[in-house]
Amino acid sequence: MSRSARWATELLAPWVWVLTLPLALAWDATGHRWLPALSWGLLIAVTGSLIPMAVIVRGAKRGEWDGHHVTNRAGRRVPLLVAGLSLGLGFVVLLVWDAPAALVALAASMLASLVVAVAITFGWKFKISLHAAVASAAVVVLTLTYGPWALLLALLVAWVAWSRVELRDHTAPEVLAGLVMGVVVGGGGYWALLTALT
Repeated sequence: MSRSARWATELLAPWVWVLTLPLALAWDATGHRWLPALSWGLLIAVTGSLIPMAVIVRGAKRGEWDGHHVTNRAGRRVPLLVAGLSLGLGFVVLLVWDAPAALVALAASMLASLVVAVAITFGWKFKISLHAAVASAAVVVLTLTYGPWALLLALLVAWVAWSRVELRDHTAPEVLAGLVMGVVVGGGGYWALLTALT
C-alpha cells in the first residue's frame, strides 16, 4: 500500500501537473501548432513549475524544510512566495505578448489558487493539500478544454488524494479542502476568466 501511495505522491505531485497542463492547453489554444504551443506552454511550465521546484529542491537539500513536498506548514512560506513571484512574472509576459486567452486564464487561475493557498495556510493555519488542489484543478481545466473524456483523469486525482492520507502527510479534511479549492478556485476560476476573455 505505501509503495503505491509513494508512487502517486511523486508522479502526481503539483509540479508535474503544472509542468504538463500548460503544454496540453497550449496545444489546443494554438490550433495544434507545435512551435507556438511549445513557446506558450513552456513559459508557464518554467515559471509555474520548474523555477519554484528548483528552489524547493535546493532548500530541501540544505535542510530548510522537511523535504521536496514541504509538508510542514511553516516551511511553505518561501516556496509559495517564489512560486507566486515566478508565475506572476510569467503572467506579465503572457499579457505583454498577447498570449491566447486560454493560457492567460490558466496562469491567472494558478495565481489565484496560490493566493488562496497562502491565505488558508497562514491565515487559517490549515495545511491544505496542494497535491489534491492542483490535481483536481487540472482535471477540471482539461475537461473544459478536451471534453468529458478527460474526466477519466479523476481516477488519478483519487489516487493522489488517497496517497496523501495514506502517507500521513495530510488528514482527510486537508485533502478534501484541497480538492474543493482546486475545483472551485483553480477550475472554476479558469472557466470564469476564460469566459470573460473570450
